[in-house]
Amino acid sequence: MIGQSAILAPIVALAAWTMVMWLWMYATRIPAMRRAKIDVARLTGGVGKDLDKVLPPGVQWKAHNYNHLLEQPVLFYAITLVLAMVGAGGGFNLALAWAYVGLRIAHSIVQATINRVAVRFTLFALASLCLAALTLHAAIIVF
Repeated sequence: MIGQSAILAPIVALAAWTMVMWLWMYATRIPAMRRAKIDVARLTGGVGKDLDKVLPPGVQWKAHNYNHLLEQPVLFYAITLVLAMVGAGGGFNLALAWAYVGLRIAHSIVQATINRVAVRFTLFALASLCLAALTLHAAIIVF
């Protein structure tokens, strides 16, 4: 069993933020689908990406971000759990984990609202550096 580790808090925070984005996505997407006269009861097959052709971009930005939160953050969850398991979930690793979460939340807000690619890229790159450092620290300990 994983003992009490401070690095578990950023894990829960990012998972909770992912649920916020899920709610935001559906709070905007469902009304937009109604306005577009999409009859969900009659739809067969398809993927959320298909809605890019029929819904306004600002609506779909939330969905795109929700999908992004289920991509790279999976590595964050794995690495931070490893750090928690080996007792290295405090100090600088904890600061990096919170920085990663903060940057991903900022990335979400930018992508879901103004969606400026240069800003998104900067936030993503900084978050990726945090994740790379966490991964390096875990690798040093494990190997």
